[in-house]
Amino acid sequence: MRFDNQRRNNNINTRKLVPGKLPVIASAAAVLAAVFSFSAHAIEVETPAVALSGVSMTYTVSDATPGDFVSIAVGGKSFSAIADDNGQAEFTDVAIAAAGETTVTATAGGASAKVSVRVIPGWVSILPAVMAIAIALTLRNVIPALLLGLWLGATALQSFSAKGAGLGLLDTFQVFVRGALADSDRASIVLFTMMIGGMVGIITRNGGMASIVLAIVSRAKTAIGGQVAVWLMGMMIFFDDYSNTLVVGNTARSLTDHLKISREKLAYIVDSTAAPVACIALITTWIGYQIGLIDQALGTIPELADFQAYSVFIQSIPYSFYPILAIAFVLIVASSGLDFGPMYKAEVRARGGKVKPEMAEALPALEGEELSPKDNIPLRAFNAFIPIIVLIVALGASLVALGEGDTLTRILETTEPYKAMMYSSFMGVLAAATLTIGQGILSVHETIDAWYGGLRATLFGMIILVLAWSLSDVTAALHTASYLVTLLADSLPVALIPAIAFILAAITAFTTGTSWGTMAILMPLIIPLSWAVMTVHGVADPSGMHIMYSAIACVLAGAVWGDHCSPISDTTVLSSIASGCNHIEHVRTQLPYALLVGAASLLIGTIPGGYGVPPWISLLVGVSVLYAILKTFGRRAEAQT
Repeated sequence: MRFDNQRRNNNINTRKLVPGKLPVIASAAAVLAAVFSFSAHAIEVETPAVALSGVSMTYTVSDATPGDFVSIAVGGKSFSAIADDNGQAEFTDVAIAAAGETTVTATAGGASAKVSVRVIPGWVSILPAVMAIAIALTLRNVIPALLLGLWLGATALQSFSAKGAGLGLLDTFQVFVRGALADSDRASIVLFTMMIGGMVGIITRNGGMASIVLAIVSRAKTAIGGQVAVWLMGMMIFFDDYSNTLVVGNTARSLTDHLKISREKLAYIVDSTAAPVACIALITTWIGYQIGLIDQALGTIPELADFQAYSVFIQSIPYSFYPILAIAFVLIVASSGLDFGPMYKAEVRARGGKVKPEMAEALPALEGEELSPKDNIPLRAFNAFIPIIVLIVALGASLVALGEGDTLTRILETTEPYKAMMYSSFMGVLAAATLTIGQGILSVHETIDAWYGGLRATLFGMIILVLAWSLSDVTAALHTASYLVTLLADSLPVALIPAIAFILAAITAFTTGTSWGTMAILMPLIIPLSWAVMTVHGVADPSGMHIMYSAIACVLAGAVWGDHCSPISDTTVLSSIASGCNHIEHVRTQLPYALLVGAASLLIGTIPGGYGVPPWISLLVGVSVLYAILKTFGRRAEAQT
């Protein structure tokens, strides 16, 4: 099951001229023929709600007699076609040069019809997305940015007048936000994400998560062992970046202090194994959000109608160079004991017994029932492992059971991922609740509170997602992708599209501090643009799909990179708080590492990948280069104590 973007937006994207209300009959003879012999059929004309000057639009004439000669006249030009067996004739390459009100006249057999079309300059179609990005950069808050961009787009669909602005404001909520929530597949994504958050809340509160962390921590005896242990903890808690940050940071802080590891290093490891892991893992609170954005964008491309968003996401993972290399580089740094730049100085200080920064106090550690196990309860690892295993097994089994085909690839292409996600998340929550209540660790009331606490942590992201869906619907109605194709497709090098996507996402996320908001703004633009440029260059086929997969991965990866480097990022702040580290010191010491990995991802991974270099080669070379740089410029802090 997929989003049918064209059908869902039919009332927004197009309008029909209904015979009996607006038709113009060509002659008295045609009237007589229609009334007495029915030899001429009344026709309908379907046009865009608005057209863009100089951009090809689609006009459809329906209810003609099959085989009839059908023509339309618009903007001083005529176009003709033969009605198909359903009595339809579609005109897909009709461009109107001048902005303003234009009349479209259609004729078929003895019938004709006229309709007025409002034509706006093409650049107007990109204003909603541009405004959203600009306001997000200015206010450093994505919600008002998305709302204002949505309002501007709804106004453009009405008219640029006081009345149009008022109607556009009302349509923002009544038409677009409601439409974003009404789709059953979108509702599935929202519920799946919330249920995963609820499961995380339960297994955190029942002590299962803490038990896993403590089991890893107890085996660390040296500074290197401690850093590797924290890295392993980050890899284990893969399904949510917030849970990862808060649980690992708060739990490992006493261990790293004891082993004389700086708070800056702890914050770096925590931060770099949170979002990167959640971004590419197959079962996370991110997956529903990411799939929702990808599916929405794919729904605007008829040629990709049979593609499953989940399958496309899986195909894009090998091109997620920054998350993969960031995780690998943390392990290299942790296991080698080598550091450079401000982090080296922090580690030298810590080996001397001062684990905290000297110049400033750390942010206060987070407290609260939702972030820690209940007091005086047994810590049992299986209370976290079993629900996670149930979730994974249920998802895999559901995907296979709901799909058809002889191969796994074919099964994943034909399956119903949203049903599978709903089944698995519900089973995961039931398993967590049953284990918790059955052992008497939490009461029914406490379990529900823990579930709600985890669910509540996802609400903000879901608000962003709904607004992103709404803005995507507006840009589809305004034919933003078609305008970008007309503007850029002939001149933009197809191999550099992923690199451009990475840079745009990185800049946006850095300046706004939000990876999810960046994905929401850019994904609806990058995917259609990528496909259009691929089409122009003749690679819109399996031989060029690596461009599409890489572009998708680069939006996600660039958003994570910008989020990492930004001092206003929520996960960066949470990493500082959970690790008990001064926030500015965390940013200052982490930035050189993130910049190095980001540069390697772009230069060694993304750009060569655009030219067809297999991602596994880029990843191997990238890891080798990062290790060589660290080996050349890094030093062991122990040598200075």
